Amino acid sequence: MPNGSLDKFIFSKVDSASLTCQKLYEISLGVARGIAYLHEGCDMQILHFDIKPHNILLDENFIPKVSDFGLAKLYPLDNRIADVYSFGMLLMEMASQRRNLNPHAEHSSQLYFPFWIHGQLAEKNDEVEMETLVHEETSELVKKMFITALWCIQLKPCDRPSMNKVVEMLEGDVASIEMPPRPSFYPNDDMIHRDSNHSSGSSGVEEDTSNPLLKFSG
Repeated sequence: MPNGSLDKFIFSKVDSASLTCQKLYEISLGVARGIAYLHEGCDMQILHFDIKPHNILLDENFIPKVSDFGLAKLYPLDNRIADVYSFGMLLMEMASQRRNLNPHAEHSSQLYFPFWIHGQLAEKNDEVEMETLVHEETSELVKKMFITALWCIQLKPCDRPSMNKVVEMLEGDVASIEMPPRPSFYPNDDMIHRDSNHSSGSSGVEEDTSNPLLKFSG
């Protein structure tokens, strides 16, 4: 593939190896459509199991191709195991143009980037403070990518959208996508996070544990 793999375009600091936010969004949508086809467009569901920037190749027009099926397996269509989580992490890296784990972070809250970006979106719904966000249109695209990614990396698989739903979210209006719960590493991490908020003087209103994404399904 003439333009090689995606990783050099989202992690490189060289100007000649950079892509616009619009182009990164188009690539992310192409990858989402490709994975959705693997999951639901065939007689048997094909699970890739290795979705990452290095395995996304770009042709001369930067059309993405999912590559390296060495770990791929066939599953019945009703099997809920999927590549959604991995795509969410990929989408997070594409939107931020940085790795999700930052060992040089100044604060522990910034060590895992999805935690930090969820806080930014939850507190400042009008804009995400990133150096790459210059125009309002670009900001809306990146915000949509971030919110979609946060849905994809929910800890419980049942809380994650299908890849067809991911495509629908990326194609749609960001205003129609509700904020997902804060991502967590462990099953009780969200509970600990809420308890700490209550002890620090929050309103004490019990958080709704239903999945608002279901309101937009179908």
